[in-house]
Amino acid sequence: MGLRTGFCYAVLLMTLLPLSANGSSKLYIVYMGDKKHNDPSVVTSSHHDLLTSLHGSKDEALKSIVYSYKHGFSGFAAMLTESQAEALAKFPEVVSVKPNTFHKLHTTRSWDFLGLEYNQPPQQPGLLQKAKYGEDVIIGVIDTGIWPESQSFDDSGYGPVPARWKGKCQTGQDFNTMSCNRKIIGARWYARGIEVLESDYKSPRDKNGHGTHVASTIAGVEVQVMSYGGLGTGVAHGGAPHARLGIYKVCWEGASCPDAAILAAIDDAIHDGVDVLSISIGGAGHEYHWTLHAVQRGISVVFAAGNDGPVPQTLSNSVPWVTTVAASMIDRAFPTLISLGNKEKLVGQSLLYNASVISSDFKDLVYGGSCDAESVALINVTGKIILCYAPADAKDTPPREALKRAINLAIKAGANGLIFAQYTINILDILARCDGIMPCVVVDFEIAQRISSSPVMKVLPTVTVVGNGVLSPRVASFSSRGPSTLFPGILKPDVTAPGVSILAAERGSYVFMSGTSMACPHVSAVTALLKSVHPDWSPAMIKSAIVTTASVTDRFGMPIQADGVPRKLADPFDFGGGHMNPDKAADPGLVYDVDAMEYNNFSNCTMGWVDGCLQSYQKLLNLNLPSIAVPDLKNQVTVWRTITNVGPVEATYGADVEAPAGVAVSVEPSVITFTAGGDKSMTFKLTFTAKQRVQGGYTFGSLTWSDQSVYSVRIPIAIRTVIENFVADTS
Repeated sequence: MGLRTGFCYAVLLMTLLPLSANGSSKLYIVYMGDKKHNDPSVVTSSHHDLLTSLHGSKDEALKSIVYSYKHGFSGFAAMLTESQAEALAKFPEVVSVKPNTFHKLHTTRSWDFLGLEYNQPPQQPGLLQKAKYGEDVIIGVIDTGIWPESQSFDDSGYGPVPARWKGKCQTGQDFNTMSCNRKIIGARWYARGIEVLESDYKSPRDKNGHGTHVASTIAGVEVQVMSYGGLGTGVAHGGAPHARLGIYKVCWEGASCPDAAILAAIDDAIHDGVDVLSISIGGAGHEYHWTLHAVQRGISVVFAAGNDGPVPQTLSNSVPWVTTVAASMIDRAFPTLISLGNKEKLVGQSLLYNASVISSDFKDLVYGGSCDAESVALINVTGKIILCYAPADAKDTPPREALKRAINLAIKAGANGLIFAQYTINILDILARCDGIMPCVVVDFEIAQRISSSPVMKVLPTVTVVGNGVLSPRVASFSSRGPSTLFPGILKPDVTAPGVSILAAERGSYVFMSGTSMACPHVSAVTALLKSVHPDWSPAMIKSAIVTTASVTDRFGMPIQADGVPRKLADPFDFGGGHMNPDKAADPGLVYDVDAMEYNNFSNCTMGWVDGCLQSYQKLLNLNLPSIAVPDLKNQVTVWRTITNVGPVEATYGADVEAPAGVAVSVEPSVITFTAGGDKSMTFKLTFTAKQRVQGGYTFGSLTWSDQSVYSVRIPIAIRTVIENFVADTS
């Protein structure tokens, strides 16, 4: 069954009286599901007609509409009063009416760490070479815009823009048609219905820097000898350096990222002809169901999971048809030597390279506790180094916010340096706020305790360390965790990728950024490469290849860890299938495919568009995803999955089950054989039986199909046993 649509409202037109717009109006999004006509002008006319019936005047209707969504689906954004919104919701062709909401943005070495080396020898080509570096794949980036003059977007050596591209280069403030090129092949901006600060550009130009960083991580061309003040020196390039970019600016200084603009960008991207959509935006508890229209047209959609970790159930963007990405660390660190008055040498981490703020003299050290406004006001920090060390307060404020606050207060108070103690070092990019002003160093609580006994200290310049001595990959503390509060039956995130201290373009320079926003473009780039190598693969097949080949161990074979309170072994709610392995994803052996139309049942039920969804629970459980989550196992449940052979024509796979604690698991059949001329797809069932009656605890396991030679196709499993329908525990 398709998404609920309709185009018949004659009865309502005759009976609905025009509603006054004198009340307080605000922007609402009116979603109407699948479009009923291929001509966009006809779809837009239907929106005008609907609003005319509401206002009683076509002029008022045209004044009220902000966006008409007419390419991938039908709907519009309009200024409405609450009563008008309620009236529109009663029209039979209207699926939903919701207020416009605003969302947050979620950045050399990372691609080498993932094994995507730019200069692989011809006799040993990797995914990057097999995909011709992503040549002519079109990636849409929905974000803060782009800085077109960056070296990362040089189009030298590029051929003509692909003929299938239907986008445009929308001009505006400090952005003309020459700002686009054969690399940035299109750019649009969406500022209707919001107040844009004077400090931002009314154009696709990127004031914030976030969108430029994301775009260069995905598809930046090779830039030689790039660094941040000498730190992280190397050759910079995106994961798909020959891909083309379509830019959609929806996020604004002072206005965040409004739903109405995001929806318009998705609609335009479908029309323009992108192959992949990269969206590093979101908020816990909010979902972008509209992206289903893109997926149903063969467009892979990749989202950031969010930056509200390590708290459980904070993940966003958890609909099953998108790839949701957690963030992890790479094998690079920035050790900084701290010398105490007693000649003891300790090590923290920093981004300290500016010689103007590095002193060879010892400076007085003053204890600042939690370094909140009250603590700093009670001490004299002028010309001194302040130590922010309050382990008992660490639980009260997220580390990134606490560090920003401490830096601002220290600078305002005239401090000569800052030593900031925390349980995580996934916050180094924040130290850029200290650049050129004072040395700032992050340490753990043990080092802070040892520092506190010294009356004086000095800080030496930071160095870069890369390689096996750095514990990696490791899930970042800020990376949002599952399970999803909206869809606990969908295991999220899907995978983790590098997202800590990622060096990429911002304006005319290169800076470090951290966040799932930085992890998301890594997966977007790999998705583009896989589309190039396997143009006939569906978005579900590409996602499956990434998830089922991900690694759950580091290079030494040790289980991947997750930073948090405390640090622990990572589980599927931290990193989904594991840490992305691009080269393995190119040849996964088996995939879990989903006909995109099958997602409709999930979408209709979760959005409340149809009745009878309780009877559809088993269908949702059997959605052919590369993961299994059963949030309410009382006694026994059977789940069905289908695997499709994309490896050698003749192959035999055996099932290897790691059963979640307290759960018995059986697989039938446990051996599957593919033969020449036989079916490429085989269906199997898993039966989960609770071994103990316990209310509300998740345990984890996996199912791996192995040919005992080349291929190992693993999916994560999360099971929660319950006695009653209510749940009292998320452990």
